[in-house]
Amino acid sequence: MAQQSWVASANGDTDFPIQNLPYGVFDAGNGARMGVAIGDQILDIAAVDHGQDPALFAAPSWNGVMAAGSDVWDGLRARITELLSDAAQRDAVSPHLVPQADAQMLMPIEVSEFTDFYAGRHHAENVGTMFRGPENALPPNWLSMPIGYNGRASSVVVSGTDVTRPWGQLKPPHQDLPHFGKSRRFDLELEMGAIVGQPSSGMVSVEDADQMIFGYVLLNDWSARDIQAWEYQPLGPFQAKATATSISPWIVTRAALEPFRTSTPTRSRALLAHLHEPRPMLYDIDLSVGLTPEGQGESVIARTNYKEMYYSAAQQLCHHTTSGCPMRVGDLLGSGTISGPQKDQRGSLLEISWGGKEPITLDCGTERAFLEDGDRLTLRGAAMGDGFRVGFGECTGKILPATEI
Repeated sequence: MAQQSWVASANGDTDFPIQNLPYGVFDAGNGARMGVAIGDQILDIAAVDHGQDPALFAAPSWNGVMAAGSDVWDGLRARITELLSDAAQRDAVSPHLVPQADAQMLMPIEVSEFTDFYAGRHHAENVGTMFRGPENALPPNWLSMPIGYNGRASSVVVSGTDVTRPWGQLKPPHQDLPHFGKSRRFDLELEMGAIVGQPSSGMVSVEDADQMIFGYVLLNDWSARDIQAWEYQPLGPFQAKATATSISPWIVTRAALEPFRTSTPTRSRALLAHLHEPRPMLYDIDLSVGLTPEGQGESVIARTNYKEMYYSAAQQLCHHTTSGCPMRVGDLLGSGTISGPQKDQRGSLLEISWGGKEPITLDCGTERAFLEDGDRLTLRGAAMGDGFRVGFGECTGKILPATEI
């Protein structure tokens, strides 16, 4: 029988059983506080006997705990598990539980830098086939290293934040020169985000990179495909990816995901030695995307799994450091769009609608090739255990009309 909590809601149908204990920041009317999700409740961590330096919980951000290192991470998790599983702790701890329904979730960390990768093979092959044909779908370097670009930490927002449709330079195929207008091919990207909990100076190994990762979040890297099509050569995405990047409010720790490790796929060609994995570095996490038009019900438009990635977050982080690039506490790495081999496993509308040529019909009967104003996107993810699940909650965002200029 799986370990249980004295918090009743943690033992049933929940993303947040005692095996999870993800970290977030919430406001239930008394200002921002650091919290731990358990069932449908939030434990106000600073208010209980957590066994750590109280200064780590003075500011409403998990950066300080991350910077304190793995011994603190392990000790804190063990203590919280004790507090929430030992019935003898109930009287002391229960006054410091807050219903999630009564709380507003805030950004769990201060994001230092944001790097987004292009590390899902099915996604890369789909996009490459659309633009270059199947024979040239993957760039020559793709099978040798995780491709990425430096994004904007300032545009990372927490789940529930509305996203305004962007303006930009657009050049449809029939026009010789661009015009300035509202993006008409606005899209989602289903990703996982890895949060760096320890800094580096100089190159680190894949194993060391894995140990630097504090935890994971769901991530939607909103993308303006029509802006991107005109701007991306020769230096890659810029304004097309600067509108917003939404993350789920709960950080699921690497420790909670340990039972769900799995290996990356068989390689089409051998990786260079610095990217070799000493053990399984991916995770078996079921993922889905729901799309809810204004005033309508939700349609699930994609189901896939994080194990479809060609490169793990540890490989991405290792490769990021090869030039000597320092990594900072609070750095966020986007996995790249996670797609599977089937159409209903594609993690972006660009792929699902095949560049807009094959619109999909939602359950309410309307069609979508790309996102329309009023659409709400909801990402969900969970690793399935024996009698429990380690979930991420939801990562949501609603599209607002472009601001008139």
